[in-house]
Amino acid sequence: MTTVRKLLEAKESAKNFSVEATQTVLEALKVMAKAKIGAILITESGKIIGIFTERDYLYKGELEGRSAKDTQIKDVMVQRMITVTNDTTVDQCMALMKQYHIRHLPVVENDQLAGLVSIRDVMMAALDNKESEIRGLENYIMGSGFQS
Repeated sequence: MTTVRKLLEAKESAKNFSVEATQTVLEALKVMAKAKIGAILITESGKIIGIFTERDYLYKGELEGRSAKDTQIKDVMVQRMITVTNDTTVDQCMALMKQYHIRHLPVVENDQLAGLVSIRDVMMAALDNKESEIRGLENYIMGSGFQS
């Protein structure tokens, strides 16, 4: 079973993007756009205190009359983050994402951020697992002489 550790090892970029809680939403959006990411971690004195996603901007930003250039990120971030560890399986990640309707999971080990996995990372790993399982079953069937 694929774990988060394997997902992080396979990622092209291991960089974790963050902004300070007192920065504006516009500053966070610029970092996200430049990095082509859908979520960013929010820090305060070097400690992660929340996460901000594209959806947070949609639902808590302009639709509520807030201006991205005048709103501090701490006013629209999500404080209660669902986190996973390196040993969490892809299936467990999918279950958490489904249960909490989220698309990003910070990976925490020993109270330190180890990375961030997205629904894309999880789904690609799940598809790879299923394809491998199918190939294994095909090989078993063909090797057993089963004829259809």
